Amino acid sequence: MNVELSALWLPMLLSTVAVFIISSLIWAVIQYHNSDWKRLPDEESARTVLKGASSGQYAIPYAADNAAKADEAWQARYKEGPVAMITVVPHGELAMGKQLVQWFAWCLLISIFVGYIAGTTLPAGSEYLKVFQVTSTTAILAFGGGAGMNMIWFGATVSKTVKDLLDALIYGLVTGGIFGSLWP
Repeated sequence: MNVELSALWLPMLLSTVAVFIISSLIWAVIQYHNSDWKRLPDEESARTVLKGASSGQYAIPYAADNAAKADEAWQARYKEGPVAMITVVPHGELAMGKQLVQWFAWCLLISIFVGYIAGTTLPAGSEYLKVFQVTSTTAILAFGGGAGMNMIWFGATVSKTVKDLLDALIYGLVTGGIFGSLWP
């Protein structure tokens, strides 16, 4: 017999809160992600050039489509470099409230999917280790699934990717432990 999603509200909520707290500790206290970014050689010039850019993602050199990438001038600029993908975020007062709410909602969404997958594959009364196996694996994939793609397609460094996967492992193990302990 499958477990109804509504029966998993407590592990979904507690795993969301636990991941939120642990991620806050990783980013605000341990801070091993601080080395994920580097300073540009001439930051002030870059700031001046980017001053008019609205929030969004930008590519240098820019090509609107594959036809533009086929242009010899674009290919020459790409070969010459630099090649960059830049994300411009809204500026102003440093206020992380919106991002924290979005991160909490994202963690909750992942917990709901973890609960859904576990509830449709595991019966009530399943052993702790089986629940832990399914839920931690699902959560690790959800939290870390994009890390490899970011390295392959968007130039994330190997060290950043490893740290992102370590975060996903931690979040997944915590999620699995909570679901395993509270499984109906």
